[in-house]
Amino acid sequence: MDQTEIFEAERPRLLGIATRVLADHAEAEDVVQQAWLRLDRAVSRDATEIDNLPAWLTTVTTRLCLDRLRSRTPVPVEEVELAGTAPDPADDVALADTVGIALQAVIDRLSPRERVAFVLHDSFGFEFGTIAAVLDTTPAAARKLASRARAKVAQPAAQDTLADWEVVDAFMAAAREGDFERLLQLLAPDAVVGADEAAVLSGTPASIEGQGEVAAFFNGSAHSALAVFVGDRPAAAWYLRGEAKVVFDFAVAGGRVAGITFRAEPAVLAQVVRRSGGERA
Repeated sequence: MDQTEIFEAERPRLLGIATRVLADHAEAEDVVQQAWLRLDRAVSRDATEIDNLPAWLTTVTTRLCLDRLRSRTPVPVEEVELAGTAPDPADDVALADTVGIALQAVIDRLSPRERVAFVLHDSFGFEFGTIAAVLDTTPAAARKLASRARAKVAQPAAQDTLADWEVVDAFMAAAREGDFERLLQLLAPDAVVGADEAAVLSGTPASIEGQGEVAAFFNGSAHSALAVFVGDRPAAAWYLRGEAKVVFDFAVAGGRVAGITFRAEPAVLAQVVRRSGGERA
């Protein structure tokens, strides 16, 4: 096969890696296309000989993902200390298949290098030597990164809880992305939607009942909603010309959305403060 045929054969695998690392399908597609452009330039312009094209594509795609993650998180990454490393349980358990809906929210809190090491090893079964080459480090350091990431993932999984703001943000992300199945996972079976009088007058529904009905209403919607606090409660709000118009006030119980109330009363809107994750913006 020529390079184009090999690339097209590898595209689904590369897209799977990029999507899992970045948690954004559109961004993953862009990264894979960038990998193709780099391949075309390397072969056509630089006359580079590539002995193992699938491995080369994996490395390039993952490093492009790493660059994207670092641009999202412009903070220094702590050095990996190898002394006192505990035995790595990776050969016995792969948490990526068992954590459930909490996984992505926890992965989002990992450093870029931890995230890449964890996803490549636990989700795709790459050896630590390969991961080390991608991260430009040693296999022992790559193993430590994955182990440290796994410990961070395991702790919330064992507690079976997410912070309320993580549940709210995961729900709103699923709504924007049209991820109906994830919306169902994040909603309690008896979830309800209500609204105050001002919100109803602005066009929101007065009442929606049931997990499926609520998921269907939000599926593919809320593109103009931003993360906010209402007092001390994490919420979302629909903004128009930089001003909050309707608040989505969440009731979260046991890591799921039990209810959402649309609020547009001036006294409520006066309490709205933009936030970044769990912090006030």
